[in-house]
Amino acid sequence: QVQLVESGGGSVQAGASLRLSCAASGYTVYCMGWFRQAPGKEREGVARMSSAGGTYYTDSVKGRFTISQDNTKNTFFLEMNSLKPEDTAIYYCAVATRDWGCQLHADFFGVWGQGTQVTVSS
Repeated sequence: QVQLVESGGGSVQAGASLRLSCAASGYTVYCMGWFRQAPGKEREGVARMSSAGGTYYTDSVKGRFTISQDNTKNTFFLEMNSLKPEDTAIYYCAVATRDWGCQLHADFFGVWGQGTQVTVSS
């Protein structure tokens, strides 16, 4: 059974760091990604990593966030540094289990985590 389990959210002050984790099981992952949705806003792609290791970040997080995976490739992470209040959102991990490319668009991802809240106060 396909499953993603997220962890690592929380409430921090601006400038702090958090690391989100997403444990994957039950399938081959071709693309992994992180998305976020702030109150009253549409879901936004944050970062993605292909199975070959190529990464892409949305402009607002470049230089502050890093997507990575562990050696088993069963868990991937979003390291978030220099957090800002505008990073406040529910963060979702997602994976593509079909080999049809890897782009930071929700339509490419068929399996989603449950979401974890990240709150950054000023």
